[in-house]
Amino acid sequence: MRRLWGGHISVEGGAQQAPGRGAAAGLLAIQIFTRNQNRWENRAVTAQEAVDFRRERAAHGILRVASHGSYLPNLASPDEQLWRRSLQAFRAELQRCRALGVDQLIFHPGAHMGAGEASGIARIARALRVLLKENDAPGGPSLLLESTAGQGTQLGWRFAHLRDIIAACGDHPRLGVCLDTAHAFAAGHDLRTRAGYERAFAELDATVGLARLWAFHVNDSRVGLGTRVDRHETLGRGHIGPVAFRRLARDRRFRALPFYLETPGGAECYPGDLAVMLGRAR
Repeated sequence: MRRLWGGHISVEGGAQQAPGRGAAAGLLAIQIFTRNQNRWENRAVTAQEAVDFRRERAAHGILRVASHGSYLPNLASPDEQLWRRSLQAFRAELQRCRALGVDQLIFHPGAHMGAGEASGIARIARALRVLLKENDAPGGPSLLLESTAGQGTQLGWRFAHLRDIIAACGDHPRLGVCLDTAHAFAAGHDLRTRAGYERAFAELDATVGLARLWAFHVNDSRVGLGTRVDRHETLGRGHIGPVAFRRLARDRRFRALPFYLETPGGAECYPGDLAVMLGRAR
């Protein structure tokens, strides 16, 4: 089986540039932004852009494409105006993903902004039920809730948050989870030891279920265990260290899943990150 080693790739010059950049870094999976992350309003993907992206993806043999959702929307917001603006931003993102043929839309669940976890989870689920109902035609992306570090009032740092959101959406078949290693570590899961690693995945299995784990974000952490701070680091140079990543790469349960690197330095540094995962780093 060909492993889906991947990474977040720049779309400078157009999304059609990303597949070639990913292939040049030795990747079979890429993650992109389909929009400017600093603006609420973004234009739709043109027919020519969609054709160009799909052509380049096929030409470079990219087997999996994910979009990382914008950081501006907050589906957990207790503010109705912001919630509706966030919902519309996700609608537009889903339209761009469908046009480009993106397989997975990965996004942070949201922050409850002081309204409480239960309220935030209910708001997220309300939005996702609307989006899933509107986008039930074949060919759209799967929606992956990303595990978070739990900074501020972020939801998703407890696996139970992810479970409750999915359950409130009727266990919809297009809803899954992306586990971010740096976020999980910052949230308190000690991936450095075999015992801690096994505990983390046992908890994930007992809450969400490993069948809902559809992707990884692979990052070392600049901050310590349980700090609830989101800071990525190059593999092997952070507080998690290289052993955990080699263990993850060898874990047969996840051999069919994409592993998206989001480490500092981007595509130029991904070959070194992969060498750490595969135990080939000097």
